Amino acid sequence: KKSISCIPEGQYEVKFREAYESRSYNYKHLIVMGVPNRSYILFHIGNRTKDSRGCILTGKTRKDNFVGLSKKAHNGLMDALEELKITNINLIIKNR
Repeated sequence: KKSISCIPEGQYEVKFREAYESRSYNYKHLIVMGVPNRSYILFHIGNRTKDSRGCILTGKTRKDNFVGLSKKAHNGLMDALEELKITNINLIIKNR
């Protein structure tokens, strides 16, 4: 369901999204493209379920319903992608 369910198994293109392209986030983040019946699935900063409506929260630690050091992890991810000049990102989702 929109804003609730997981991304279906498959391979998806991920693109950079600039702050000016978003109404909600004033920092560069990532957007997952081509997910059936879904749109605006983002990799962004957040700590709790309430911070995400079906998006992927970046973090360095996790507990039940909590992602820790999210801002540090997100900034590190974005810096590493830029430093390595990575422009093509594929997200592979596998069901366990």
